[in-house]
Amino acid sequence: MIHIESRLALPLDPAMLENAALQTLAYAQVEGEVELTLVIGDDRLLQEYNQQYLGIAAPTDVLSFPAEFTDPDTQAPYLGDVLISLERAGIQATAGGHSLLDELQLLVVHGVLHLLGHDHAEAGETARMQTAQDDILARLGSRNSPRLGVDQDTAAE
Repeated sequence: MIHIESRLALPLDPAMLENAALQTLAYAQVEGEVELTLVIGDDRLLQEYNQQYLGIAAPTDVLSFPAEFTDPDTQAPYLGDVLISLERAGIQATAGGHSLLDELQLLVVHGVLHLLGHDHAEAGETARMQTAQDDILARLGSRNSPRLGVDQDTAAE
């Protein structure tokens, strides 16, 4: 189950973000019921978490917080939380010349891949994550899949 918590009014159907997360889980061949949460906030929220967990006093577009526990109510593994700045997504969509939906799908896919253990701290990991991200976004019909850089962002430990 994908939980979506939005602290802001979403200008699109949240089911589109849920679908991006589900497509990522399907691509990774995650079997059985799992749970994760997508939190949609603003730059202030992401800057607060970025400072607290990564020591970076600046907003960012997406942060992932992997978790490894079983939900006591559903007995489903809980993968973690993905926090996304709607404000930053809008800025990046405009700068990139694509839709807000394309940008949010990218951030969901990227964040969920981090929950599943993907990273881009080293070149080999970057190539693996880039391939996964490109394939999933193509399945979603998105035109937005920027090149990942080594150590570009976002998995918080």
